[in-house]
Amino acid sequence: MALIVQKFGGTSVGTVERINNVAARVAAARAQGHDMVIVLSAMSGETNRLIELAKTITREPNAREMDVLMSTGEQVTIALLSIALEARGCPARSYTGAQVHILTDSMFNKARIVDIDGARVRSDLAQGRVVVVAGFQGVDEQGNITTLGRGGSDTTAVALAAALKADECQIYTDVDGVYTTDPRVVPDARRLDRITFEEMLEMASLGAKVLQIRSVEFASKYNVPLRVLSSFEDHGTGTLIAAEDEDMEQAVISGIAFNRDEAKLTMLGVTDQPGVAGKILGPVADAGIEVDMIIQNVAEDSTTDFTCTVHRNDYLKASNIFRAIATELGAREVIGDDKIVKISLVGVGMRSHAGIASKMFQTLASEGINIRMISTSEIKISVVVDEKYLELGVRALHDAFGLANLPGK
Repeated sequence: MALIVQKFGGTSVGTVERINNVAARVAAARAQGHDMVIVLSAMSGETNRLIELAKTITREPNAREMDVLMSTGEQVTIALLSIALEARGCPARSYTGAQVHILTDSMFNKARIVDIDGARVRSDLAQGRVVVVAGFQGVDEQGNITTLGRGGSDTTAVALAAALKADECQIYTDVDGVYTTDPRVVPDARRLDRITFEEMLEMASLGAKVLQIRSVEFASKYNVPLRVLSSFEDHGTGTLIAAEDEDMEQAVISGIAFNRDEAKLTMLGVTDQPGVAGKILGPVADAGIEVDMIIQNVAEDSTTDFTCTVHRNDYLKASNIFRAIATELGAREVIGDDKIVKISLVGVGMRSHAGIASKMFQTLASEGINIRMISTSEIKISVVVDEKYLELGVRALHDAFGLANLPGK
């Protein structure tokens, strides 16, 4: 039988009834002979409630004390699940991150895992217990409670699976797997049976919100097979996220990701000289603004036009920085647009198939969609288009590449 780490998110443990449903699922898996380690989030909305409580006292609460406060949400759910398991005659024991000794650095509110001592967990498993661990939290070398940032419970689960050399890490959520694209945009989007770590990393970074990118990075680094499953369905095998299987023929395109939160800035007529890109992006980075796509092209008059995209929430701040830099560099003008979106094709099959980009561009052109920017990598092609064309573009590409016919649901 297998050693399985299962993670349940906030909606899965949002009520006592749902916690009892999780207990029934876990107990059934243990009855089949599996060793079970369960990682839980706080009840949905609880972390936000705790944050708001602190902010009623002060607008800028102490970061260390916020971690002490926010870590309490998971203690409630791990205790309740353990109680529910014991009531079913299934031995269980709950642990906070500190008790398991999930060692992190000291970056409060966004700590990173350094090491996990799995001895206590292995001892309990050997005695036939289900081990229930609080996600999202750990402890630093000084004994301070730390939290891992939003989505940190996924990372806890994957890190535990890696430390324990688990056979699989199962992430239970409110969807039943990874789809070719968002079913709310394309009704005939299909659930994928399997996707590679590389593809999932690209999908997560491009806006797909099924898994936190940190957890996928961790799983890829330690080769931990991940499976995304629904907390609310008792059937189905979900989507397996694993290393690329060379014996398996890969679909050319596995999915279409999109991001509505894009904005574009262009600095026109900058003198073309070494280091100009650094002079533009340095102050942007210093302001804590992340830049996504970048295009620079040199005109015949020896000036350059520099374009980049940022998160829409950073658009106004970045615009002000661009204008200040433009004045300093003697640029002609700064123009911007916060009504754009990014659409991306993702698939490891691109490595061995030519003509993907041209087919993408022709498909969008046939729908009258103008491409503003293009970015490519080995397994991804991204384009920026006007916001109004998002759904039309995604549907057209989904049809053009036959994604509704991929193996899946």
